[in-house]
Order: sequence, then structure tokens, then C-alpha cells
Amino acid sequence: MTPVAQTVKYEGKKRVLILGSSGQIGAYLTEYLKAKDYDVREFDITNGEHQDLTEIPNVELHRNIMVADFIFFLAFDVGGSRYLKKYQHTFDFVHNNASIMVNVFGLIEKYKKPFVFASSQMSNMSHSPYGVLKRVGELYTQNLKGLTVKFWNVYGIEKDMEKAHVITDFIRRGFEEGEFEMLTDGTEERQFLYAEDCCEALETVMECYSDFKPEDPLHITSFNSTSIAKIAAIIQGQFNLIERFDVKIKPGLAKDSVQMDKRNEADTYISGWWLPKTSIDQGIAKVFSEMKKDYDN
Repeated sequence: MTPVAQTVKYEGKKRVLILGSSGQIGAYLTEYLKAKDYDVREFDITNGEHQDLTEIPNVELHRNIMVADFIFFLAFDVGGSRYLKKYQHTFDFVHNNASIMVNVFGLIEKYKKPFVFASSQMSNMSHSPYGVLKRVGELYTQNLKGLTVKFWNVYGIEKDMEKAHVITDFIRRGFEEGEFEMLTDGTEERQFLYAEDCCEALETVMECYSDFKPEDPLHITSFNSTSIAKIAAIIQGQFNLIERFDVKIKPGLAKDSVQMDKRNEADTYISGWWLPKTSIDQGIAKVFSEMKKDYDN
């Protein structure tokens, strides 16, 4: 039986604080909620040092959490496979993310605010510092009676290409280098979700907050697996459509090493409230079209 959504009502516009508002998901969510007429409060290091979440205490963070009606805790030092492979075992990576969590969760506990913590399908991967840190965040969230969502390879336009995930990384390399070199042989499969679908899921979780319990498995994903080799082929097809037949795929020899542990299984519990709408082909076409504009100028 499909659950009936229960909406939490607020007087006037709901003040929604987005921590990590310039990140890949945060940037999409900011624009999405503004278009829905929420009172969106943006918080991100790119806005200035006064919004550095690693600084404890942070007066600006204190002020924003105090007045927020709802908080999306998306902020984390993270990127795609290339970024994680290079940085996740460093002191700075672990220290920055631990500091962010201590800072944010401490103030959420003080002001008892409803919130969503953005975790990952990698949170059960014991070899990955990133996965372990996300698991720690889940434990904080459960203790504070918040909700955890597990993202599965969300993709869309990205501002910081050093941290680019696989789809935007391949598209950029195709335009700039004429080929995209894969880190692996491409046989590994992942579930990819278009960022606009992710925003719909997050709004649903916020508006139906009272429907859920802290232990509920809220996996935000497409529920469909696609190999990295197939992703590369779809992107190559987009280049062919603009008569860039010279763009080549260069597979690697290695097997996947970033996500070597057995992954979380994608739980379909959230499908009683939300389902994705965008196919992988449609989503890649949208991202490709947007990125192409930067190379047309």
C-alpha cells in the first residue's frame, strides 16, 4: 500500500538553509527551491571565509541555523573517483570533513532543528575514508533524530571540475582532449541519478518529514544500473550527434578500486513517496547540451 504524504505546514515562507549550496547537488537544489518560492539561505565556502564550515566556532553558521526552519546538510569535501583516489587518504581530507560534522551537528543539537544529512551508498565501504566519514555522519544523524539520505552517483553540471564526477569529467575531456581516458576497464556498474530528480526527492523528504523515521533507508537513486563503459558510449554518441566523430574512448586496464567493497543494496522504500523521472540517456543529453555552451563561445 502506498503511504499517504503528510505535509509539515509553516507560517509564511519556509526558511531552508542549504549547507554546501555551491556544490554539485547544492547548486541545483538552491535554484530548484527558489523556483518553488521557498526562502532559501545559501551557505558555502565559495561565498567567503565567513562561511567556512571547518572554522569552529562560526558566528555566521550559528546565526543561520538558529533561524532556519529546515536544514539540508550537503556540505562535504568530496569529488568523483579521480578526486577520491588522490585525496581521501590525506590528513586534510579527513580533518576537514570531521571538523564540518562536529561544527554543524553541534549547532543542530543545540537548536533542535529538523534536518537531512546527505550520505552516500559508499557509507558501508570500510576501506574508504570517505565512506567511513559518511557512516559517522549517519550515526550523528540518528542520535539527533534527523533523516539520512543515501545518494547514488548524482550527476549534473559541476562548477569545480577538479572534483568532477565521471559523466562531467568524460564530457569535458571529450571537448578538450578529443578522448576520455577511463580509470578502469569500464565493466563496473553504478546507479546514476540526474540532479533535478534528486532535488524532487529532497523536497519530498522535507515536506513529508514526519512520515519518516531516523532509521528509514532513504536511498535516492535511479534504481537502474549502468556500466561505466555504457556511460562512455552514450557520451560518445552525443559527440557524434554534433559531428565530432573524432572523440575516442580509451578504456583502462584496472578494475574498480575506489568502490571495491560490497556496496549498499539500493532499498526501494522511498518509492512510496518519490520515483525518478529522467533516464540516463535523457540526463546525459541535458548535461552535454549545457556543457557544450561553454565550448561554443
